Amino acid sequence: MEAEIWCLPEVKIGNHGLRKRVLHKGNSWKTPFPGDEVEVRYTLRLKDGEFFDSSHDKGTPFKFRLGQGEVIRGWDEGIATMKKGERAIFTVPPEMAYGEIGSPPTVPPNATLIFDIEMVSWYSIRDITGDGGILKKIMREGEGWATPKDADEVLVKYVASTEDGIIVSKSDEELEFSLTDGYLCPAMSKAVKTMRKGEKAELSVKFSYCSRYPGDAHCNNDITATNSKLTIDLELLSWKNVIDVMGDKKILKKVIKMGDGFDRPTEGSLAKGRKDDGTIFECKGTPEEPFEYICLEEQINEGLDRAVMTMRKGEQATVKVSSEFLHGTENGKWPPTASVLYEIMLINFAKEKSFWKMDTQEKLEACQSKKSDGNALFKAGRFELASKKYEKASKYIEFDHSFNDDEKSLASSLLSSCSLNNAACKLKLGKYFEASRLCTKVLEVDPCCVKALFRRSQSYLRTSDLEKAEADIKRALAIDPNNREVRLVYQELKDKKRQYFRQEAEIFTNMLSSMG
Repeated sequence: MEAEIWCLPEVKIGNHGLRKRVLHKGNSWKTPFPGDEVEVRYTLRLKDGEFFDSSHDKGTPFKFRLGQGEVIRGWDEGIATMKKGERAIFTVPPEMAYGEIGSPPTVPPNATLIFDIEMVSWYSIRDITGDGGILKKIMREGEGWATPKDADEVLVKYVASTEDGIIVSKSDEELEFSLTDGYLCPAMSKAVKTMRKGEKAELSVKFSYCSRYPGDAHCNNDITATNSKLTIDLELLSWKNVIDVMGDKKILKKVIKMGDGFDRPTEGSLAKGRKDDGTIFECKGTPEEPFEYICLEEQINEGLDRAVMTMRKGEQATVKVSSEFLHGTENGKWPPTASVLYEIMLINFAKEKSFWKMDTQEKLEACQSKKSDGNALFKAGRFELASKKYEKASKYIEFDHSFNDDEKSLASSLLSSCSLNNAACKLKLGKYFEASRLCTKVLEVDPCCVKALFRRSQSYLRTSDLEKAEADIKRALAIDPNNREVRLVYQELKDKKRQYFRQEAEIFTNMLSSMG
């Protein structure tokens, strides 16, 4: 048997003479990491064959933390290569064992050691804070790869006790809390965010991470008074994803049931669903007759609309929307701190066909349709939404180079019309620089477009760029001398110039008076 062992292939580990022969392969592909708590069985003999130490005689496996200098260097480097259930022979040179001094009286100086080691198991230990403040020992691996995020709500079981075994707090059954608010002490939230579903862990928490949250009455004792470590046995049962839709905590979506696939509604999608609100002042849709609406068309509360666009088909969620998105705050219906909780299920949605999947005729038709929608919204005084419609209409045709001659003519006309209508929206919204930019784009194609000159002159007037405004008005009147709208804006320009002249005269007079 001894001869058979020494005939097995030997591998070299590192560059200092450590060698390994595998007697029995492990039953996994995983190996321990530095800091993990490993359990091994071993026998030790000198190179000349003398046995003098064995864990088998002690009846229990030997435990130590890998890579922490608790054992000889040959063990730290060699056992790091072992898999669970593996058994191997390690030949450890003196420089990776006890060196020139040895370990009297059993290990002589410059002794080469032969270890027969079996990897029983190990527990992964992670330094969560990087300073040894919270050490997590994984007692049972969790499922999958996902872990809770900062705003999620988690469901756990736990028992917290001091070093001498006194229980200071525990969950009677299952406990749900928000990671944003925290629970018991900071160590709980920090650790849970590293855990997977179903994972069990033992936390070793230093005094500095044991501080209780203000007003937290979940402890039988003051955990900071012991000035010692705290041990928390923690199990993560599940969690609910909480999404900060806008990134400012004004729209929070909590996922109750995950949806299917990866696709989500986009602007213009037709969404079907049902929703109920807390005290039920609003309820729309049933499983038999779902409520339908088009996303970002101001057909429902904007906050809820934004949340729906993060949902997947079949997803159920609760959505908390702040007062900023609630109609009626200006007339006192809602107090400034109010919020509404919606319960919503996205049953299905139909996305608009992507423009790059359309042929030229479909793009022209889609552009005309969006332009018509914009016109209706403009007449209704909904200028922001109308502007978005004109912008979307333009995108269908703006960069397409596959139109034939007739289609090019129609596309050019539509693009100019959308830009001019959008410029009118921007003027209504007080976005004068954007309005002038849109008009300039039209004038680059048609320098004699009176409507573009007229609207750009209006933009210049609002930004007090009177010279440019006058130049555009004079060009427009040269093309169409009888245009009533242009003549009115010309009169407005003259009035504004007279006003400026009076102001300048007053300033000059005051300057002379101050000089005596």
